Formats: sequence, structure tokens, C-alpha cells
Amino acid sequence: MRDLRQEIRTKIENKEFNCEKELTLSIISGKWKVVIIYHLGVEGPHRFNAIQKLFPRISHKVLTNQLRELEEDGIVHRRVYHEVVPIQVEYSLTPLGESLLPIILMMYEWGKQRMKDFIT
Repeated sequence: MRDLRQEIRTKIENKEFNCEKELTLSIISGKWKVVIIYHLGVEGPHRFNAIQKLFPRISHKVLTNQLRELEEDGIVHRRVYHEVVPIQVEYSLTPLGESLLPIILMMYEWGKQRMKDFIT
């Protein structure tokens, strides 16, 4: 996924970018990013372990990479509590991340309706 993100950034820097949808998709693409944004937006800040418990099949490494990319893109804020032992890290949406929430919620509703179509 990093190759796609880097490719998009290079296109923007070289003024070769002409598709805003591609930029949006490069930021939210990844198996877990949309659901991470959803949970942080709907439920509020989560610590790393709480996020990992939401997705039992996600590996520590994959979750770390997904959160790191969201942080690099300005979607997620990572707050470290040094005064707590062991050190705790909490993730929350930035204002930019919150601006994605209506899109994510519409995707959720769309998918929920399609699931009903499959069941009926």
C-alpha cells in the first residue's frame, strides 16, 4: 500500500495528478482503515489494544502500519501518555479525519442496505 501512497504523492508534487477520487482512495484504502476511522469517529478515542480487540484477525504489525499511515496522512492523531507505566498510546480522529466520517457513514449505510438485499 505504501507504493500507491508514494505514487500519488509523487504525482501531486510533480503536478501530474488529476483525479481527486484517486487521492481519497489512496488515503482510505487498506483492509482496515475504513473501519478504524468508523470506530474512532463513532466511539471516540481508543488505545491500541482496544482497536486490536475490535479486529481479532488483524496482526499487531498490520494494525501498526494502518495506524501509522493514517497518522502520516493527518487522519488519526496518536497521543502518547508517558506518565503512565507502561506507556499508553491513544488514537483519535483529527479534524481532517472527522471530515471523512460522513463519507464512511454513507458507505456503512449503503453496505447495510446491500446486505439486506442479499438476505431477502
